[in-house]
Amino acid sequence: MSGRARDFGIAIGRGSPGPLNAITDVAGVRVGHTTLISGDGPLRVGSGPVRTGVTVVIPHDGNVWEEPLFAGFHRLNGNGELSGLHWIAEAGLLKTVIGLTNTHSVGVVRDALVAAEIEERTPGRLFWSMPVVGETWDGILSDVNGLHVKAEHVAGALIAAAGGPVAEGNVGGGTGMICHGFKGGSGTASRIVDEEVGGYAVGVLVQANHGDRCRFEVAGVPVGEVIDEAAVPVPEAPEEGSPSHSGAGGSIIIIVATDAPLLPDQCARLAQRAGLGVARLGGLGENWSGDLFLAFSTANRGMPAADYKQPSPLTYGVSVLSNAYIDPLFAAVVEATEEAIVNALLAAETMVGRDGVKAWRLEPARLVEVLGAADRLDGRALGS
Repeated sequence: MSGRARDFGIAIGRGSPGPLNAITDVAGVRVGHTTLISGDGPLRVGSGPVRTGVTVVIPHDGNVWEEPLFAGFHRLNGNGELSGLHWIAEAGLLKTVIGLTNTHSVGVVRDALVAAEIEERTPGRLFWSMPVVGETWDGILSDVNGLHVKAEHVAGALIAAAGGPVAEGNVGGGTGMICHGFKGGSGTASRIVDEEVGGYAVGVLVQANHGDRCRFEVAGVPVGEVIDEAAVPVPEAPEEGSPSHSGAGGSIIIIVATDAPLLPDQCARLAQRAGLGVARLGGLGENWSGDLFLAFSTANRGMPAADYKQPSPLTYGVSVLSNAYIDPLFAAVVEATEEAIVNALLAAETMVGRDGVKAWRLEPARLVEVLGAADRLDGRALGS
């Protein structure tokens, strides 16, 4: 039995999801994965086993490289990487495709995105490129030091990027990830705010590789205390001193998209609220965790790229949501983040990686049993 949270009557929060309950409910946003799974048995660096991949998020349906969007970010804990943030902090602009992968493949993904920009930019224009690429560490299950993600895998993810349903679980950059001691990975969810406050869409995509089992909660129920390490073992790497998921190792990257007309500082405020969704499931932003969140707005399209020495208008107009109406967006981010993590867990399948290390899935039937006993299932979620 597999599916998403709402397939099992697990409703997160009070808000209404979009038609796809995915980041692609924000018009123009596309997601693509390349998944790399090969080999079994003992680790041989450079050969495998391989349990990794790359995910790309294309922020809108135009030329992303030449049509920037307002964006902002938040660092809950900084033991991780999300490249390109200094320019976003300085100028408040996102002008690249976003890549997600494993820790040791950030460089190759970044370089491949630069190559994609060179291919797609208007010939003859001078420009610089600082792609946004995030990572989480999959070395418990995969040959992370083998550097198996290549430029062609990034190109494949770009080709595969689409605006429909988003694959979840053991896919793309989330392939070898572990979450709260269960098999983790990629997950997504969305919310549509009420029409009286704009009817805007908010979508979230997570690469979930974080969290301690003992603090794991769903819908306020301490699931990790019931499905503890004795019931479902937590995977640990064989090397002495390696991080494990019995404690607070790992990281989470969260991408938030919205069509609400937000300025960069408002995007940063949305990104910050993603941390509350992490916390509702028991994440703390622990010392060894890289918890980095990026939010962008697809509104205000048509702003000039303002590349080096390229002509640009002296001024241009933008539309801005009043902060008096931003609270529903905050709630949407929190709920969608929480549900995206649960979706990643429920979509993931048990995986055996390097050296026979096994990451067990969170069995949906077992989660339903625990939540049902606490009277926290909601039949209205079914089929929504």
